[in-house]
Amino acid sequence: MRETWYFLDSGYGTPAFNMAMDEVLMNWHSEGKIPPVLRFYGWKPAGISVGFFQKVGGSIDLENAEKYGVELVRRQTGGRAVLHDDELTYSVLVSEDHPAMPKSIKEAYLVLSKGILEGYRALGIPAEFSIPEEKQKQAGSAVCFEEPSWYELMVDGKKAAGSAQTRKKGVILQHGSIPITMDVEKLFDLFIYPSEKVKERARRAFTSRAVAINDVLEKPVTFEEVNDAFREGFMKGLEIDLESFTPPEEMLREAAELEEKYKSEEWSYKREGRQKV
Repeated sequence: MRETWYFLDSGYGTPAFNMAMDEVLMNWHSEGKIPPVLRFYGWKPAGISVGFFQKVGGSIDLENAEKYGVELVRRQTGGRAVLHDDELTYSVLVSEDHPAMPKSIKEAYLVLSKGILEGYRALGIPAEFSIPEEKQKQAGSAVCFEEPSWYELMVDGKKAAGSAQTRKKGVILQHGSIPITMDVEKLFDLFIYPSEKVKERARRAFTSRAVAINDVLEKPVTFEEVNDAFREGFMKGLEIDLESFTPPEEMLREAAELEEKYKSEEWSYKREGRQKV
């Protein structure tokens, strides 16, 4: 029999709320209050999420972020910074000891990313998994979509989606960005480069390595259409059924309390050795 997971369509939320809700879902699943969860959400305002271990100073242009109205938030997961703008974001929360989940992080990526693969296929996009050579990875880049990691999704040789994973309290949290369109100019204005020349060279190179959904479709699709396709994709790829879930008031209260953590400079700049001045 197919297992039934909860499906939470959160709609659009602030960067701090989006990260807080993922943490609350992790806590509730860890405590056995809810089954595994697939969550979809968007970002309003746009956000730039930095990896748990990433430093903000020297890599993120905070003045330009403020000018664009982009809010900074630190994720629980590792990796490099991601601009979350016109995209579908997914998160999966499932126990580490779930029988379908490999112990290896790399292999768990493969299992969970099958849902993303089938989502692209539901839109008619021939995506495939990346299996990068370690020597091809760029060291030092602050931008997540610069290079694919293991089992991230590629379309026509370009990175189409980025994911990150952490394991806490016996729970796997994997979440990721599925861009519908990309504003490359805005993206590169949010990062600090040694010079305009270096920045322009990086921007040109980026366009040859990353792609959004509407870059490859003849007819543009909406957030809602992408949502429907990837819900179908996760059910097919993970061989599960999904039951719509409405968060109870207690969960929403906990998310509101945690939202304050994700808004705080103490959390956002915790890797700087000092708070923002």
